[in-house]
Amino acid sequence: MKAVILLRFCSMVLAAQTVNSSSCSASLRSQFRKDCHPEPEASEDICLARSCCWSPSKFPGIPWCFEAIDECSIVAAERIDCHPEPGANEATCKNRGCHWCANENPNVPFCFSISKEESDCTTKFPINKRVDCHPQPGASKEICEAKGCIWCSEMIANVPWCFYLVDGPYGYTLNDQPEKTAQGWRLMLNKHDSISLFGNDISPVAMDIEFHTKNRIRFKVYDPNNKRFEVPLNIDSPPNEAVDPDYDIEFLNSTTLYFRIIRKTTGTILWDTSLGGLIFSNQFLQMKTTVPSTLIYGFGEHEHPSFKHDMNFVKYGMFSRDQSPVAFSNLYGVHPFYMCIENDFNTHGVLLLNSNAQDVTLNPQPSITFRTIGGILDFYVFLGPTPENVVQQYTEAIGRPYLPPYWSLGFHLSRWGYHNMNVLKNTIERLKHYDIPHDVLHGDIDYMERQMDFTYDKINFAGLPEYIEELKKDGIHYVIILDPFLTKDEPRGTYRPFELGQEMGIWINNSDGVTPAVGKGWPPGDSVFPDYTNPTTALWWIQMCMEFKNVLDYDGIWIDMNEPSSSQQSRCAKNNLNNPPYMPDINGRILAEKTLCPDSKTYLGNHYDTHSLFGWSQAISTFYACQNATKKRAFVLSRSTFVGSGQYTGHWLGDNFSRWRDMHMSIIGILEFNLFGIPYVGADICGFNGEPTYELCLRWMQLGAFYPFSRNHNAFGNKEQDPGVFGEKFAAVSRSVLKIRYTLLPYLYTLFYHSHVSGNTVVRGLMHEFTSDPQTHGIDKAFLWGPALMITPVLDEGARSLSVYFPEASWFNLYTGDEIPVSWLKKFVDIPAPLEIIPLFIRGGYILPMQDPARTTALSHQNPFGLVIALDEQEEASGSFFWDDGDSIDSVEKEVYFYAEYKFTDRELKTTIIKHGYIAITDQSYDTIQILGLSEKPTMISVNGKSISSDRIEYHSNGKINLWISEPLSQELTISVS
Repeated sequence: MKAVILLRFCSMVLAAQTVNSSSCSASLRSQFRKDCHPEPEASEDICLARSCCWSPSKFPGIPWCFEAIDECSIVAAERIDCHPEPGANEATCKNRGCHWCANENPNVPFCFSISKEESDCTTKFPINKRVDCHPQPGASKEICEAKGCIWCSEMIANVPWCFYLVDGPYGYTLNDQPEKTAQGWRLMLNKHDSISLFGNDISPVAMDIEFHTKNRIRFKVYDPNNKRFEVPLNIDSPPNEAVDPDYDIEFLNSTTLYFRIIRKTTGTILWDTSLGGLIFSNQFLQMKTTVPSTLIYGFGEHEHPSFKHDMNFVKYGMFSRDQSPVAFSNLYGVHPFYMCIENDFNTHGVLLLNSNAQDVTLNPQPSITFRTIGGILDFYVFLGPTPENVVQQYTEAIGRPYLPPYWSLGFHLSRWGYHNMNVLKNTIERLKHYDIPHDVLHGDIDYMERQMDFTYDKINFAGLPEYIEELKKDGIHYVIILDPFLTKDEPRGTYRPFELGQEMGIWINNSDGVTPAVGKGWPPGDSVFPDYTNPTTALWWIQMCMEFKNVLDYDGIWIDMNEPSSSQQSRCAKNNLNNPPYMPDINGRILAEKTLCPDSKTYLGNHYDTHSLFGWSQAISTFYACQNATKKRAFVLSRSTFVGSGQYTGHWLGDNFSRWRDMHMSIIGILEFNLFGIPYVGADICGFNGEPTYELCLRWMQLGAFYPFSRNHNAFGNKEQDPGVFGEKFAAVSRSVLKIRYTLLPYLYTLFYHSHVSGNTVVRGLMHEFTSDPQTHGIDKAFLWGPALMITPVLDEGARSLSVYFPEASWFNLYTGDEIPVSWLKKFVDIPAPLEIIPLFIRGGYILPMQDPARTTALSHQNPFGLVIALDEQEEASGSFFWDDGDSIDSVEKEVYFYAEYKFTDRELKTTIIKHGYIAITDQSYDTIQILGLSEKPTMISVNGKSISSDRIEYHSNGKINLWISEPLSQELTISVS
């Protein structure tokens, strides 16, 4: 099938209608939430059915389901003026913790409190000056004042009642003049003795400021007299400071020390911390900084209700945990990285490189408070100034994302519950019968013998090795799952993986450092856990994976449960590691819940410090194990991740639910993981837990076709939900949308090439490309592949239309080639979205490579290619194309690839071949060219200097032109339109 024919297989009639909608504010203060579901067992579905607002809160007494009451509804008589002096505005008002409501009567306060107690507190102790003096639960006035702190109760949700003032005589001050170093500056800081939150405060502490590059600055606070744990991620630290960086720094020493990082070009203060807000004790470290705007994105891994964060004193814990995604819970990975769009639309990013249990509080001033219970405070700031620049600079530091095998960009199918070979074969035959594109089959733990790694069930899965070979002949790859725990109690004789591991001494040990720490996993009996921070463990893992390759001829490895997870509560000794004085705001508030005791020992130190590094370290070993076993480019998929994991692995968003809201959450998740440098990411299509309806699963198949990692997967005990099980109509829609994906795989693969080489995002939000358009800042129900393809999925049950925002650019309907009217730009408009369609739009100014699709990438890899040339307002466009054999190791580094750049200007396409290192490209050709957005119908079109006949040209009244050509891909293509 010609690619251009696929792209016009269905047309849509677009009708514009401006959407007028109101939204519920998740940051609405608690006293303005009128409980809409006072009876027990509220749920989002029930709440929305009552036309109420739904916003979960972790704080008791705050309704999750509520009727919003406008602050402006408070009558004048109840308002106590909170800003009696001139110059009040919304920002200064809310910095005081007061309510803001402008009105036409100058005698009615715009900025006000609603009680004398609230008024006294907010006037005397502005919220933006407060540092929480009792961040854990259970504060009281007596406990607070005994610490020497201030007690002031508030009606505003989540505002600290027990606090000290950031500019008071607290925290740390400069001991002497800053010392100049080769990399920047060193400051020695002494602590005031007035307040100690958790004891064992360290003084002096050192603060090193290093000017790494023109757009990266590092500052770290540490104990100069004692070595503390530091994350073993190798971020290049140049020997000398950068010349003419984009930032300035500033020290202000008064009752306490202030430290600022300033963007030179604009004077914007990116980081402004009083070291009165600094606490550096043995097991409690804290730093608070103001930020230049409330446009904050990132931090993970959590289920965030929106891509742009709520800054209303929201707190998120970070500590890797086996936890299905639910509101406010810390999930599988740890990513203490955020991106901030400044008020002038420049952008910067900040990383706290720390692996201990921690939490972050987002405050409306705006400010951010970081707390962690170990290690050091090690911050990196990336100056951007665009969102894409920030991610490029971030991945330059932590490691560029790996280039996935081409086949892994195809559609994946998985299920926990295939049970036996017959079920497995029937499922694959269904997809084949309906001609649904499919490249990868995953084996979950039911392929194993009694859920033991490096085994397979020779009864229920008899013939699996032979079947895998049959799949390979049909172009389908096989991925095995491996868990991080191994039984030590095999009742049927020896178990080689355990015996060899025991011999090599590779386990995480108890606090004695000798006996293996024991937990409970899927296998029979008790389990032990490999310590992947130990170099010997990598040798063991590689050997076991290579040996198992001779049993099952797998192509990739999926690593699960690697937080690490243990299904039984560990019995831990009562000590400060297992029971630290401060417990970050993590689910359960117990470090050992569902995992090993923190005082267990790893190669790098205490599990207390290295727990959240388990998945990261396992992914590194698995990457090299897979590469050694398959002798091809590694495919690794990990549930637990950490900063820098994207060099070695992709990620799926965990055990989601078959609910409409989870589709929306998945978009937020893939956007965030692209910020984290892990662009190969997706969610379980149709949901893992529960059973989807026909419509939900169909809409999810449409959305999932545009996840970078596209896999349908569900849990044991649920009904089958593969795209062949629902019948012909469902299969036809799935087939169509997956063929669009397969047609566009060359464009997606090229995006991954740029990610691997330059650190670019693959999926990005609209705010990423249209940062100066404030309307895009909160959009997280649509997303982009690279800069050029906008995906707008249907996320609501029963919807047959969709509200789409079109930023100011040329946009074209992917299906018809129709240009979006200028009158629709910078507006939300209603777009038809019948059940069989996911609306897709190409952005003008870009050229997308494509290829005739087939049922597998093995079949399509040699098919002819095409280009979609979507012109901007100046009738110009550009693009690029990367190609190689799809699975060779280090093909980019070894320069065994083909790379071309395209430029359309002055009504002519010119191709420049940058790299011609892939010899097999000489056997491939272009066959279709599509041009969108020409203002005038051409009189002649020539290809490589030769005019082409009219029977190979198709003109459309909407300005679309289809060309059928046959030109070698290995030669520079020129097309002239006159």
